[in-house]
Amino acid sequence: MGKSRIEAFSDGVLAIIITIMVLELRVPHDPTLDALGTLWPVITSYVLSFVYIGIYWNNHHHMFHAVRRVDGGVLWANLHLLFWLSLVPFVTAWMGENHFATIPTAAYGVILLMAGFAYRILQKALIHGEGNDSLLATAVGSDVKGRLSLLLYLTAIPSAFVNRWLAGAIYVSVALVWLVPDRRIERMVDER
Repeated sequence: MGKSRIEAFSDGVLAIIITIMVLELRVPHDPTLDALGTLWPVITSYVLSFVYIGIYWNNHHHMFHAVRRVDGGVLWANLHLLFWLSLVPFVTAWMGENHFATIPTAAYGVILLMAGFAYRILQKALIHGEGNDSLLATAVGSDVKGRLSLLLYLTAIPSAFVNRWLAGAIYVSVALVWLVPDRRIERMVDER
């Protein structure tokens, strides 16, 4: 099967996720900076989640650029990833509205962890379809950043029960690691 429909569908879902998140931002009724300042938890959680969705969109785009075709397993793996990403607006709002309280902050990490696992499953499904000597398999290699991210999420979730700010710092750290574009796939495509 061709890959254009899965790419278009995924782009649409990710755009809707970002739209839902921005619609959750409520305008203060008081026209002062103090009123805007009271929204810092909501705005901070929105920015962090926007960056995460952007990272997934960017990496999803690169990953599909490196493959020629998809199969049924890839379709389901992609839906699995989109399911977990579709929950990001919920945990973003919950965490922001509750000023990074322990349970919402831990739940945010659970969704990030599950999305990370789902991305890895999708990556493996694509590699399976293309072969272990494929462009994607070569570019991904041992995927140190991906495995490190999962480990950091696993650390952040229980950390939220000890120090919610530490958990938040871990989430930001993982985003910063991925904010630097992963050029492995681009390099491999340029070399072929």
